[in-house]
Amino acid sequence: MASIPLNTSDFSRKLLEILDHVEYRRIESTEDMEDVERLRWKAYKAHDVLALAPKGLLDDSDFDSHAYVFGLYYYGELVSTIRLHYATPEHRVTQSGGAFPEAIDALLDAGLTLIDPARFAADPELTADLPWIPYLTLRPSIVAAAYFRAARVLQFCRPPHAAFYKRVFYADTIVPGRLAKNYGIDMTLMATNVIEVGRKLLTRYPFFISSASEQRMMFSRDPDSTLPSLTIIPTARFVPEGQLGTDLPL
Repeated sequence: MASIPLNTSDFSRKLLEILDHVEYRRIESTEDMEDVERLRWKAYKAHDVLALAPKGLLDDSDFDSHAYVFGLYYYGELVSTIRLHYATPEHRVTQSGGAFPEAIDALLDAGLTLIDPARFAADPELTADLPWIPYLTLRPSIVAAAYFRAARVLQFCRPPHAAFYKRVFYADTIVPGRLAKNYGIDMTLMATNVIEVGRKLLTRYPFFISSASEQRMMFSRDPDSTLPSLTIIPTARFVPEGQLGTDLPL
């Protein structure tokens, strides 16, 4: 196992250590999808945002060919989930596009490829004691950017959360906070230009680093390959020390 560089912050050191007890699972089975649905319901109800999912807690987008639903397991327990869309000029299914279609179309019309995280949900009984959950739940969005060589990672969020994405993901505001009619609340659209800031991001937060093998296990859908791994072990702590924070295949 690689040692942690001395210049790594205490926060990043802590999260790298937590990764030893974390597993990701790409949700493919009906049973696992039902677990995700229950967790979404529990999280959305606790935050009084069930109304933001008018089509139900599972929808057609969960099963889109460019959608990837992940569960984050801590000591074997499902603690959070995220859905990622890989959007291209030829395949434009996104969550963000439902609220800001003009902005998303402009990015795709420019030939960019996008990673669009959506349906973040965390167990409300655990979040107070596990403040790292948002960071590691969103980690697959950075792994996806590396695997797909995407140009942007989107952040479709409520305005009070914008400061988090600006601070952690170096995100720029694409659409300032305004009423999203299909949600009935103010939302904002942000984006991380991973081509420009990706190396800086991984240097500051090395727990976002992933190996090529982890990227394939998370996102490969090669019809000639075997079924996806039941669990995916994060690889940030296994990257050779000389590459930690600098090896960025974007």
